[in-house]
Amino acid sequence: MTRGLERRYGGGHHFITFSCHSRKPYLATPQTRDIFLHCLEKIRSRYEFRIDSFVVMPEHVHMLVTEPKVTDLSVVMRALKLSVTQQVEQSPFWLPRFHDFNVLTDTKVMEKRRYIHRNPVSRGLVTRPEDWAWSSYRHWLSGEVGVVEVESTWTFAKRMADQTFAGR
Repeated sequence: MTRGLERRYGGGHHFITFSCHSRKPYLATPQTRDIFLHCLEKIRSRYEFRIDSFVVMPEHVHMLVTEPKVTDLSVVMRALKLSVTQQVEQSPFWLPRFHDFNVLTDTKVMEKRRYIHRNPVSRGLVTRPEDWAWSSYRHWLSGEVGVVEVESTWTFAKRMADQTFAGR
């Protein structure tokens, strides 16, 4: 185990960042970013965690997630990276580790969500967050349903409506 690394689990959200090997833009093509999104949704469903927000950049990914019900985040991250690696030609694809910042307050959740959604604009990839298709911003803006299920007020309202309709 790496000296000085301490992962803390037990509640709240986790702001996670991980990068491509040598920070190379292996996620630069729409096809590769789409592969990542499909893998993320498969892993989200399998390990039962919620995704508050995410962005897939050309050489890294940011996510704000809850802890999985089935295992810990280290296992989830390993499975996610492996799932992507099995579908692309580049090897090695990922740096071996990920950065995890515990987010324990609503204020910090909002700060991290804003940072995630503004990342493509800050990097000059687009002029508005809604112009970047590989992010949860459009979901938060309008409730748009994408490949990855995002936990939001939109998702909660749909879940409640579905339960009400099923109870009739």
